[in-house]
Amino acid sequence: MKSNYKKIGDHIREVNVRNTELKANTLLGINIDKYYMPSVANIVGTDMSVYKIVKRNQFACNRMHVGRDYRLPVAMSKTENDFIVSPAYDVFEITDTEKLLPEYLMMWFSRAEFDRNAWFYTDADVRGGLPWKSFCDMQLPIPKPDKQKEIVKEYNTIVNRIALNNQLIQKLEETAQTIYKQWFVDFEFPNKEGKPYKSSGGEMEMNLELEKEIPKGWKVNKVGNEFKITIGRTPPRIQEEWFNSNLDSTDWISIKDIVSCGTYIFNTNETLSKKAVAKFSIPKIPINTTILSFKMSIGKLAITTKEMLSNEAIAHFIISEETRLSTEYVYCFFDYFKFNALGTTSSIVDSINTKIIKDIDIVIPDKEVLLSFNALIKKLFEHKKNKELETLKLEAIKDLLLSKLATIEN
Repeated sequence: MKSNYKKIGDHIREVNVRNTELKANTLLGINIDKYYMPSVANIVGTDMSVYKIVKRNQFACNRMHVGRDYRLPVAMSKTENDFIVSPAYDVFEITDTEKLLPEYLMMWFSRAEFDRNAWFYTDADVRGGLPWKSFCDMQLPIPKPDKQKEIVKEYNTIVNRIALNNQLIQKLEETAQTIYKQWFVDFEFPNKEGKPYKSSGGEMEMNLELEKEIPKGWKVNKVGNEFKITIGRTPPRIQEEWFNSNLDSTDWISIKDIVSCGTYIFNTNETLSKKAVAKFSIPKIPINTTILSFKMSIGKLAITTKEMLSNEAIAHFIISEETRLSTEYVYCFFDYFKFNALGTTSSIVDSINTKIIKDIDIVIPDKEVLLSFNALIKKLFEHKKNKELETLKLEAIKDLLLSKLATIEN
């Protein structure tokens, strides 16, 4: 153990300030990604005076479920406004911020290695609580303050760039949704004069399938007739060499992968060997294909960036030579459909099936309009793809910086 390693407990103290005067009314919880979030607890009729107040640069943590979740939910307050947390949480602060910076300590808590160490110290309770004494006995390297400031500055540069990228990605996502709705729901795509089609008197005709008017010359088809829809498979896990083989392996998409990615899926947690793919006839997903989860996290979409595979809970919409629809159009269609036709699907049902998907009606625009849309939307999606890839690389740099904290010298 390096000489600059010190016990956490030697540099923190518990804080137990209760909301007795009810001045703080914002109740927050902590997620496993170590951020404060609005609490989902039902507080109707609850005595809020017993809740603990958290001030700027103070920490709160929930030690109760570390063994179950394999992570310690802990977060640092960065806001000037006081808020409250559950009385079951521990609130603490650094005793001397001249020796240990709050942001540096939060960086240490953000390390995957810290969570693994915390899990090791959990007790025998079914939920695997982390005793306070064990938490305080955990150690971290504490370099000189100037070195801490340097590390924090480097880290914040990366974190801020990731935040800016995520804001831009969200804006691009919203723009794509807005354009799709304007063109193919409101039918206000630009006509030959560049004016909104429907409101400028564009010719419409009644469509019996949708029970509403659509632009004349457009069609409506079933999703199952417009695309080849394939479903992935999961080989039995009795053969370890089928999974994560170093040779002849292909990325295999699980629900966890599709939920954690953005619009584009670049990598997966597991791969399948060539033998497994052949033995179980697992269909390959072509590059640049829209995929959709229809069991758990229903309606979550992604676009493949290379040839991939998936499990049986994910549908793949293979673009045929007969259809004019693009991958981006399919993505936008289902992105709009899941929020407006099914609502929050996961709150309605736990799963849907491929028959439901195949029976969905999809609008088929005329060739000229679709070509114009594709030209516009592909640029937007390409920009989003580049930003997501950049963010992925920044996250890797951030994780590398965190892992190197263990080797920091003065």
